[in-house]
Amino acid sequence: MSGRSRLATLTAGVATALLALTGCGGGDTPTTGADGRVTGTVTVFAAASLTESFTRIARDFEATNPGVTVTLNLAGSSALANQINQGAPADVFASAAPKNMATVTEAGNAEGTPSVFARNQLVIAVPRGNPAGVRGLPDLARPGVQVALCAEQVPCGAAARTALTAAGVALTPVTLEQDVRGALAKVKLGEVDAALVYRTDARAASADVAGVEFPESARAINDYPIVALRDAPNPAGARAFVAYVHSAPAQAVLAGAGFQSP
Repeated sequence: MSGRSRLATLTAGVATALLALTGCGGGDTPTTGADGRVTGTVTVFAAASLTESFTRIARDFEATNPGVTVTLNLAGSSALANQINQGAPADVFASAAPKNMATVTEAGNAEGTPSVFARNQLVIAVPRGNPAGVRGLPDLARPGVQVALCAEQVPCGAAARTALTAAGVALTPVTLEQDVRGALAKVKLGEVDAALVYRTDARAASADVAGVEFPESARAINDYPIVALRDAPNPAGARAFVAYVHSAPAQAVLAGAGFQSP
């Protein structure tokens, strides 16, 4: 090879290296560092019922991966799925039901196959002291009992409808909320006598509400799937976070919050 050829090859190599370094170092874009560790920001869209658990899991993931920042977008699964399909930048989607996950996968926006990492079950949330005397689903249909439900397109609303149908109970809620936290808030504020929410949410709000178990909830258990997204700004971070959610430490956090194992 001539000197001129060697110089051209060297110049091209330096240019390629500079481009690579520029791509790895810009802002929060990310990937893996020189030592193979995950870096940058990992944006996680997660169901509202995962608020406490994923806040803790995100903090633990950051501690395990110095240099990583996890940003959580917590809302109803149906709203999150729509945001993802409309192009919102996100790395990971954790849904409270397979139906909302299917909205994302069928649009071709998932990277790989979603995996179930937890399950959740409904309870009747009532104010401390249970002033309306709610003991089961039939009590929700009594005259004068005011009930909050999630909207049916939201996983907790679909599960509530399944449970009510299984119990043969027909009722008209005074409000339909866009996520489980909205329904729970109505109980905490004393605006309703009861709401159908996840067991985990009632447990997280145990200072203000009590959870009344009912047998029909076994007919409406929700699987929670998670997946890395196809256009993830941080694909390495997305894969690492999904793997961490399935790890023993993260599963212990979920179990402590009242989630069931998949």
